[in-house]
Amino acid sequence: MALKRATGGAPAFTWKKMNRNDPCWCGSGKKYKACHESFDDRIIRCERQGMIVPKRESIKMPADIEGIKASARINVAALDAVAEKIRVGMSTGEIDRIVEETTRKMGGIPAPLNYEGFPKNCCTSINDQVCHGIPSEEDILKDGDIVNVDCSTIYNGYFSDSSRMFLLGDVSPEKKRLVEVTKECMEIGIQAVHPWEPLGNMGDAVHQHALKNGYSVVREIGGHGCGFSFHEEPFVSYVSKPGTEMLMVPGFVFTIEPMINAGGEEIFVDDTNDWTVYTEDHSPSAQWEVEVVVTEDGCEVLSW
Repeated sequence: MALKRATGGAPAFTWKKMNRNDPCWCGSGKKYKACHESFDDRIIRCERQGMIVPKRESIKMPADIEGIKASARINVAALDAVAEKIRVGMSTGEIDRIVEETTRKMGGIPAPLNYEGFPKNCCTSINDQVCHGIPSEEDILKDGDIVNVDCSTIYNGYFSDSSRMFLLGDVSPEKKRLVEVTKECMEIGIQAVHPWEPLGNMGDAVHQHALKNGYSVVREIGGHGCGFSFHEEPFVSYVSKPGTEMLMVPGFVFTIEPMINAGGEEIFVDDTNDWTVYTEDHSPSAQWEVEVVVTEDGCEVLSW
């Protein structure tokens, strides 16, 4: 589920070293000097160079990653269930029921339900809806539609988040190409995740691929940190500049979910529900989302 960019910019967080013989902050039981001291040294050097660094408490340890993966298995299963049943003539309300039934049967909780007042278990965004579409019995999928289904799951206190595009019936070549290029943008984002580099490098790689194909990228809404809560810092932009934004470090978990418009980048929010986002020019929009964890040599996709 996408996140609106907060105003005021990202705050700076100061990492402080521990005594070398104290138990490490990560909970491993090892002495700090034998565990995360060198990691902290590198973070501190980067911060002193002016980089934005993640909070210590936002870094996920191996046990946390396993917890997120368990949540993600439910999230992926919900999207798989939608993929098996989605069809022309189905209401988006029926999609919502599939997501809820699959999620709860596996012991999970749909994270969007009642999140800041959101009334349903998932988001269903059709054609010119950019994101946060609200499932309804009145919204019937038609031949030629493209729809994004965005699922997020809580399981044992861990959060997962991902979305997929679905093409209904005889979809126009223009819409098909938009969906394909948007998926390529997400994949390029995954490939551009490198530890100890800033998020802006990844965002710029996504942006350049969209521009090369004649599309625009939504600026005000983007990805987010995830795992311990639904939406964690930072806001993840896909129109960022190289060398900017938060530092990607091993154990940092976030979503890659660019929203790509066939027309202009301008958007508006439906004032009847304060949730659903549309393209200003009513051109089609597409989005794919994965949740990843930064590793020592790239990243691992946790939810898709």
